[in-house]
Amino acid sequence: MAASRSALRSAISSGIIGKPRSTPNINSLLPASSVKLIKNPSLTQSHKLLASNCSTLSAPKKALTCKSQSISSDNSTAEKVQEMHIYELNERDRGSPAYLRLSQKSVNSLGDLVPFSNKIYRGDLEKRIGITAGICILIENKPEMKGDRYEAIFSFYFGSHGHIAVQGPYLTYEDTYLAITGGSGIFEGVSGQVKLRQIVFPFKIFYTFYLKGIGELPAELLCKPVEPHPGVEAVPAAKACEPHATVANFTN
Repeated sequence: MAASRSALRSAISSGIIGKPRSTPNINSLLPASSVKLIKNPSLTQSHKLLASNCSTLSAPKKALTCKSQSISSDNSTAEKVQEMHIYELNERDRGSPAYLRLSQKSVNSLGDLVPFSNKIYRGDLEKRIGITAGICILIENKPEMKGDRYEAIFSFYFGSHGHIAVQGPYLTYEDTYLAITGGSGIFEGVSGQVKLRQIVFPFKIFYTFYLKGIGELPAELLCKPVEPHPGVEAVPAAKACEPHATVANFTN
């Protein structure tokens, strides 16, 4: 027992017990050339993306300003108003108009329908352009005005040039304005209005278009119009649809 105590004291005094073990440095176990810093490419990419986003948010590109300026410039061009004059003549050879008395009353009444299709000529009456096609819905009979109020929905067809669609009031006893609701061909994107001037109901009407939002109208659709009066008629060549007196592929 005494020998055990003596051995314990000897171990303590020599530092074998109680002295912490040293942990070897892993770097000391590897050659210096094999120790490299490991980079995470995804973290680097994220950092670049974040920096790019911050740059975009803090400093908008000037191209946005240029784009808005170009739109403003285009809008000013689109606001240009072009006038076009058209005659609509019912020459009694198309079975138009057809009066559908849906009200089943002896006088014109709300709900009666009037489908129609008539020929149209340039304002100088020297060139056949095409036709109108549409429908009028009777809204109110006005006996004190000796006429009717219709809501009209119809189109003007100009052969290869395309067509213009309009909608609005058609009063048989006074001038009215209808809205231009769209178009096709050279009239794609058109807006504006058209003035309807009744000459002889329902056979002769004179229209003045005020067109916006399209390019320059072709010369063959423009002219100095004949002043509207009850006796207006298309020239014989236009009535006969001779080639020089029609637009290309005119709608018939």
